[in-house]
Amino acid sequence: MYAIVKTGGKQYKVAAGDVLAVEKIEGDAGDKVELTAIAVIDGDKVVADPAEAGKTKVTASIVEQFKGDKQLVFKFHKRKNYKKLRGHRQQLTRVKIESIA
Repeated sequence: MYAIVKTGGKQYKVAAGDVLAVEKIEGDAGDKVELTAIAVIDGDKVVADPAEAGKTKVTASIVEQFKGDKQLVFKFHKRKNYKKLRGHRQQLTRVKIESIA
């Protein structure tokens, strides 16, 4: 059994026991959070209606809060002597999927 959950504007395919990094979720390590399911697949049974799949509880626990790898942003205009180099590190949360019920 697995589910498609939506968090941070992105969708993830999760099953019980999976560990994944998502955009920052408020909370400390060990806190339980509930993710919004938009589809649930259990063998041959598929629930693709977001309203119906939303009744399914996908519980996860926060493992850690961390920063992602640095992404470089480089801007330049040719022949204008214009160059800018900036870096960005996204705040992320590592979560472990406890159950899909």
